[in-house]
Amino acid sequence: MQRLHCTYRNHTIVADVIEYEGSPLPWAAGCRITAPDGRSSRRFPLPHERAFLSDRDKAEQVSLAHGKWLVDQHLDQSRELFASAA
Repeated sequence: MQRLHCTYRNHTIVADVIEYEGSPLPWAAGCRITAPDGRSSRRFPLPHERAFLSDRDKAEQVSLAHGKWLVDQHLDQSRELFASAA
């Protein structure tokens, strides 16, 4: 399955949406981010109260928007997105 993705401020954001069959809101929105130097993040889910949606396309769009916000936080507010090596 092809995933929705975009490039924002030189970072690649990929929508990482998970389906929960049988749920009235089956799509759990989230994203993964890859930095220009190749480092990749873990999956960042949306906050629980906003994470589940009924439509896959909307879940993917929300996931990309969340990823853009995270990149802004990383570049402008020094929020760490990538796990440091232990």
